[in-house]
Amino acid sequence: MSFDPLAGDYDRLRSGEGWREITEHSLEALRGATRLLDVGCGTGRFAVLAADRLGCRTWAVDPSPAMLEQARARPGGGSVGWRRAVGERLPFRAGWFDAGHVHLVMHLVSDRSAVVSELARVVAPSGRLAIVTFELDHFDEFHLTPYFPSIPAIDRARFPDPADLVAEVSAAGFHGVAARRVSSVVEVPAEVALERARSRYISTLWEVDAVEYAAGIERLEHDVAAGRPAFQQRHEWCLISARRGSR
Repeated sequence: MSFDPLAGDYDRLRSGEGWREITEHSLEALRGATRLLDVGCGTGRFAVLAADRLGCRTWAVDPSPAMLEQARARPGGGSVGWRRAVGERLPFRAGWFDAGHVHLVMHLVSDRSAVVSELARVVAPSGRLAIVTFELDHFDEFHLTPYFPSIPAIDRARFPDPADLVAEVSAAGFHGVAARRVSSVVEVPAEVALERARSRYISTLWEVDAVEYAAGIERLEHDVAAGRPAFQQRHEWCLISARRGSR
């Protein structure tokens, strides 16, 4: 799917989703980076934050022109080198970076092994890598699953099993590959949940059957109108960290 239609409201609709918590762990895993590549950067939140917090030179790529437009306009966006590209074909020479970052992207790419191979190519020996995905049990407790019950099956088919991703990163030549669960809980006001669902703010909702989607929206609208309280959303993140080349 194209993320262009979502770009304008992307950050607003995804605020408060536990992003800060997992991002702190990613920044810690990348501490000491001097040249960082953010793959699938979206609207540039992480790339700009990393440039500021880590004090590193940062480049970021995304296939969506609209997302990159938002990224360039972000405060601090002038400090990052933005490029339109896909993770399977990174427009950088070998060993150009000493750190790579990928946040909730691996379930969207056409060829995951190609992305991992490209990361291995552009990250220099002893460089670091941080990949963020979800633990597979995350989808069972997703707050919109009661309204769109096919969500767990859709996302279990799309998202990599963290164990498989660890094996793929190791096979590409990274060492010290480790997967760590990071849990966070956020409160989602019911009105916000409804607006997000109507906007199909996550790619999964574009995969839900049209009949199921319409029925879910109708039930969610009914519950909000009846005074449904806020949803408690527990995020089960998986942070995969690794080093390139040296054991």
